[in-house]
Amino acid sequence: MSADVPRGPPGQRRMPPRGVVGGQWSQFSGLTARELIKTFRNPWVILITFAQPFMWLAFFGSSFANVSVAYLDKLLDAPPGTGYLDFLLPGVLATSMMSVGMFGSMSTIQDKRFGFMKRILITPTTKATVYLSKVVGSATRGLVQIPVMIVAAWAFGVHFNGSVLMWAGWIAGLVLLGIGFSAFFLAITASSTDWQTPGVIANFITMPLMFASGALFPASNYPGWMQTIANWNPVGYSALLGRGVLVYANPDWLYLGYLGLFALLMIVIGTLVAARYLRTE
Repeated sequence: MSADVPRGPPGQRRMPPRGVVGGQWSQFSGLTARELIKTFRNPWVILITFAQPFMWLAFFGSSFANVSVAYLDKLLDAPPGTGYLDFLLPGVLATSMMSVGMFGSMSTIQDKRFGFMKRILITPTTKATVYLSKVVGSATRGLVQIPVMIVAAWAFGVHFNGSVLMWAGWIAGLVLLGIGFSAFFLAITASSTDWQTPGVIANFITMPLMFASGALFPASNYPGWMQTIANWNPVGYSALLGRGVLVYANPDWLYLGYLGLFALLMIVIGTLVAARYLRTE
């Protein structure tokens, strides 16, 4: 006769089998690596990733090229002599990190339509692991644009201020912003299998958040209702953190804390949503 396995007192939570956490970590790292490989083996993605920062700075940044210095100083509400490109760079980086979640959503739809999601979910991999790997993979793709855009800004004559520690804090804020928006976009498309859904949702959300953030122009010039949005907009806080480093060399680190709370909240909500609503068809 086989011996009975002791189950412990009634109501006591049973611990997961040994190795479950390690197994999920292995699945997570493998799926994250797959996301990055799938993205960067496409030469068009690489080309657009490197060209987009130059286009932002060349076209949008040059729109104030012929504006008088006095008018620009008054418009930007920044130290005298601050160029618009100096003001714009942190905002462009923030809006770029906001947009990366759309690509993670499209990758999820692709995996559902071609059957990969169904195959991975019949393994011991949890939905939360799949979801978090998509979040990290999406945010990591956005980080590639940071050094490219900094080099582009240097080529266009942007002046860099701040210490190495300040820059590390700013980049950490961009990482948190990218993670937060990746988690957000992936959560709201968790149950969808329609190719058009990520693009429609992204366009509906990103444009208002971009223009009502202070990323492109000072929020002090906005009407009251837009300033209210800007006061709660994480894109604006990321831009302000970057300007504190790049323009003022005196960042307000409370902005970094706000971005951390935003990322954490989106991950928690998104993981709960994915665990319940992530479906393959």
